[in-house]
Amino acid sequence: MIDFYTWITPNGLKISIALEEFGLPYKTHAIDITRGQQFSAEYAAINPGGKIPAIVDHEAGLTLTESGAILLYLAEKTGRFLPREGAARHHTIEWLMWQMGGFGPTLGHAHYFLTYNQGRAPFAEELFRKDTVRLYQTLDGRLEGREYLVDDYSVADMAVWPWVSRFQRHGIDLGDFPNVCRWYLQLAARPQVKRGYEVPHFTGPVPLPPGV
Repeated sequence: MIDFYTWITPNGLKISIALEEFGLPYKTHAIDITRGQQFSAEYAAINPGGKIPAIVDHEAGLTLTESGAILLYLAEKTGRFLPREGAARHHTIEWLMWQMGGFGPTLGHAHYFLTYNQGRAPFAEELFRKDTVRLYQTLDGRLEGREYLVDDYSVADMAVWPWVSRFQRHGIDLGDFPNVCRWYLQLAARPQVKRGYEVPHFTGPVPLPPGV
């Protein structure tokens, strides 16, 4: 059994979707970051960094934080959604790191400036608006002629998709990025993705572009 500590954020959704895709038994513990529960003494014993997500795999006797590390661990634990060798393995890790190092952090800043503090820092808004568009263009280019980010559905797709699901907060029209839109809708139709999107609790259906 895996204890899973999470909240309704893209980084949390990566892991809930992955746990559903891997078919691993888990118990969810909601850590309400809007109330500062991530800084409680109880949670600090699991993740001193005070962020979600985190897992405790009792079978392996392992506590792990950082969503990218968790995805790699779950893939290696099950032998699924990460090629074992060759170029496909390296490219899967490459696009997982792309999400961790660029796509996620930039879109997180976009949420902060474009959605939650609009009008308070025009320079930052313009900076992250432009960089958000650039990253969507990169993603759209990668998905040109591809069903998934690498050869097959993988942890890289699981990592990127929850961030794209916040496209409205990014001020992005997915219709401007047809390859991203096709990929996004394809993954959104997966039962495992739908179930994972409702963890730790239902906040609404998966967002869809207008006219879909």
